[in-house]
Amino acid sequence: PSQSYETQVRLDEIANAQARSNAEFGAEIDRSQNEFFTNQDIRRDQASAGEQRMTIGKQGEEERATVGAKGEQEYMGYGVSACATCDGFFFKNQHVYVVGGGDTAMEEANYLTRFASKVTIIHRREEFRASKIMLERAKKNEKIEFMLNTTIDEYLGDILESGAKKLHSLRILNTLNNETSVVPADGVFVAIGHKPNTDLFKNDLTMDETGYIQTIGKSSYTNIDGVFACGDAQDSVYRQAITAAGSGCMAAIDAERWLELQH
Repeated sequence: PSQSYETQVRLDEIANAQARSNAEFGAEIDRSQNEFFTNQDIRRDQASAGEQRMTIGKQGEEERATVGAKGEQEYMGYGVSACATCDGFFFKNQHVYVVGGGDTAMEEANYLTRFASKVTIIHRREEFRASKIMLERAKKNEKIEFMLNTTIDEYLGDILESGAKKLHSLRILNTLNNETSVVPADGVFVAIGHKPNTDLFKNDLTMDETGYIQTIGKSSYTNIDGVFACGDAQDSVYRQAITAAGSGCMAAIDAERWLELQH
């Protein structure tokens, strides 16, 4: 966004700064045991050594399906986003694009009209996967326009004097005649699906059809004793940094109580 590029800080930069701060105060991170033990591993450890192992599955950000066009990763976080609720506020009175044809795309497009002056939905064909009610809601919104039979071929931008990157336009491709053109763009939101980053656990923990880890009731307990899940690994509804942080706190409390019961 134009008003914030000079001072924009990425979340990974904040995390790295926090890690450096922790180190300055003498904190040490031991990654030697940073591995996942299967159900059989846990049972074998408990039987042979009497040692209780505990794992918290948090797996960071969920994976988001991407367009795969040239420049997408380069401008991710610098005009290209995968989360309207996270970044929409920064695009006040600007023209943004939403890529996708499902309910997620319609929902994010409607949400972005709270801030953007105009939202254009880019979809590669004329048929939509979105439910009728979500599609109609988007079509009735005066701030939303549709660009059908279109895909993004390349993200275009500049490097500012500060060194930060800024998206300014898109090279789009017409899927019917293969003609390309360039259109101005203040921002692009990719909304073509979520996939939690949980493949590591797929043969051990109970998951839903998408891959979100299923927890017991309102707790962070999983189907394996001593293994807890939190954040985007198990949250298919909110998927926000602040709710993930709270979920991580819940898992830590559950883990602490679990450890106390082992002795």
